[in-house]
Amino acid sequence: MDKPQLIASDVDGTLLTPTEELSSRTRSLVHRVIADGTPFVLVSGRPPRWIPPIACAAGLTGYAVCANGAVLYDIGADRVLGVHGLEPVLLHDLADALEHALPGCRLAAERTGTRAADQGLRHFVIEHEYYNPWGDGEGMTAPRGEVLGHKAVKLLVSRAGMNSDEMVEAAEAALGDAVNITFSTGAGLIELSAPGITKATGLAEVAERLAVEQDRIIAFGDMPNDLAMLGWAGHGVAMANAHPVVRAAADEVTAPNSEDGVAQVLERWF
Repeated sequence: MDKPQLIASDVDGTLLTPTEELSSRTRSLVHRVIADGTPFVLVSGRPPRWIPPIACAAGLTGYAVCANGAVLYDIGADRVLGVHGLEPVLLHDLADALEHALPGCRLAAERTGTRAADQGLRHFVIEHEYYNPWGDGEGMTAPRGEVLGHKAVKLLVSRAGMNSDEMVEAAEAALGDAVNITFSTGAGLIELSAPGITKATGLAEVAERLAVEQDRIIAFGDMPNDLAMLGWAGHGVAMANAHPVVRAAADEVTAPNSEDGVAQVLERWF
């Protein structure tokens, strides 16, 4: 493609190294992109509260698409600009259906306020025995009624003894198109968002705000939650460490995140 006018990148498994750091080569590349005046947009499954440390390390102050497209966040202003959430009535209906589709599953809800870290808001509420594959010890444990009792930007579902591909298949059979179902780790965790909401819809909103044409956007990703974005962008690039379905769907496969795959592609222009 011609020199891109907007760069969109997933964070974990893509922009960051396997140790969740920003390498010096990739940091230098992002700084050159910013100096050139080309928007560099983080498009992540992460909630807004997990964005500032990465943005600070990269020197980014623009937009971030968070929670798989459910939240648009202004990094520099520390302001949530838009939310596509799941209301409590729908959350309870989903939980009932998931109990039949994935018996023994455990649930967690991700919520957001008007800032990345609103004080007093229970951002992440989990059921007892909910499995967090990242093992960060985060989350306030609560009964299921509390988990489902407030608007959420994502419903996360863990199930011991299953991988994420298996869980998606079972959940899609039970839920159909009532929600968007995807995952960003293969370790037995799926993520449910409002129907029709994906990283692609979030990125499209950013592109409209910045008046950038779809075919002038390059996007990078590694997991199934990136599929819609890679397909929507003018040029979709999968990491070599990506899920097989992502590599198969991408326009190009670059080096793994351990070898600065994002930088290797963007150094063609910057």
